Amino acid sequence: MKNLIYVFILGLFIYSCSSTKTREMKTSNDDAVIDTVVIANDELEYEIIIIEPGFSYFLASEAQPEGYYTQNYLENKNRFLVTDYNQRVQQPFRYDPDIYVQEINYDPTIDYGYEVNYKLYNYFVFLSRKYNQRFSVSTRF
Repeated sequence: MKNLIYVFILGLFIYSCSSTKTREMKTSNDDAVIDTVVIANDELEYEIIIIEPGFSYFLASEAQPEGYYTQNYLENKNRFLVTDYNQRVQQPFRYDPDIYVQEINYDPTIDYGYEVNYKLYNYFVFLSRKYNQRFSVSTRF
């Protein structure tokens, strides 16, 4: 059975795919530069795409390097962060709907692997710093 995850967070969404690869691309639209990070995996049939200006730079220059955190640590943090994020999506009058666009269907019983958990966690770190957002007490950055 295919494990499909659909996510769109200002361009973050997960959907089924057919290959394992990581790629980055930049597309210019007048003054705006769209920064895209793609992670894909055949085995689990998912793809995660993060479209957020500055996210690639953040991963390369400010985020802790891959391997700094354990996968278990990242999975535990993502469980809390996704829950907080989804609660904010459901409250568009309280939280900015331009930041909290669509719920993330993250199933903690599925092993998405290190790369997905690492980049999802760092997206939350980036989101909290860029938009000055604070998530639950147990997930301070």
